[in-house]
Amino acid sequence: MTWFESLLLGLLQGLTEYLPISSSGHLTIASSLFGIDGEQNLAFTVLVHVATVLSTIVVLWKEIAWILRDLFTRQSWRSYSGLNEGTRYAVNIIISMIPVGIVGVFFKDSIEQIFGSGTTVVGCCLLVTAALLAFSYYAKPRQREQISGWHALVIGIAQAIAVLPGISRSGSTIATGILLGDKKEKLAQFSFLMVIPPILGEALLDMKDLVESAGAGAQTGSAGFGVLAVGFLAAFLSGCAACKWMIQIVRKGKLIWFGAYCAVVGLLTILFL
Repeated sequence: MTWFESLLLGLLQGLTEYLPISSSGHLTIASSLFGIDGEQNLAFTVLVHVATVLSTIVVLWKEIAWILRDLFTRQSWRSYSGLNEGTRYAVNIIISMIPVGIVGVFFKDSIEQIFGSGTTVVGCCLLVTAALLAFSYYAKPRQREQISGWHALVIGIAQAIAVLPGISRSGSTIATGILLGDKKEKLAQFSFLMVIPPILGEALLDMKDLVESAGAGAQTGSAGFGVLAVGFLAAFLSGCAACKWMIQIVRKGKLIWFGAYCAVVGLLTILFL
């Protein structure tokens, strides 16, 4: 991998992690066009995922500080309703992690074997993302002020389905929340905060694979430190910009344009790649 490819892939990761167009799908397409084997660049994959997590923390640090402050405030832990708002928010994030945790630990390898990760699968999944974004745009449910524990679980299931390359993590979670009737202003923030633990968990699993591959004498990538640093910075800076932009887009309800984009890219990928 050259520094220029690292720059482009880093920018792509940072932007598409937050925009509802699937980061995994776009990285698969870009890697195919560049002739890069993703399995041979595990270190790069780990770094750009960590970079996007850091960008979320930087952009939403006030919300994270609010949650941590409420967690350590004296309150009743006997019931969900007895918790303060920040603690309930943290509990909802934990609830949303359950489905993707189960899928990631027990079924990820099986899903990859069944569906694969080729460009045809990516194209089909991008069409699914397009349909989901379109449904959420035209649906007019009654908006609720707070995300409930039950809704957090359903949104978490949508996140678990997004392990398929081409299903947008942010698109599926935000669109599902809109269809459930949750307030748009709350959804983007919740979607980006709930994704921090799964991304870190995925990075840890990739690091485990990296260490095992290195121990077995396998080639885990030819990118040097400078190349990796370029990708990390590109993913971090573009992630910060995309995170802020996406929060504003969700508030204005303009997800339909991303649905149209996913439909076009999905069809082109199926037909030509």
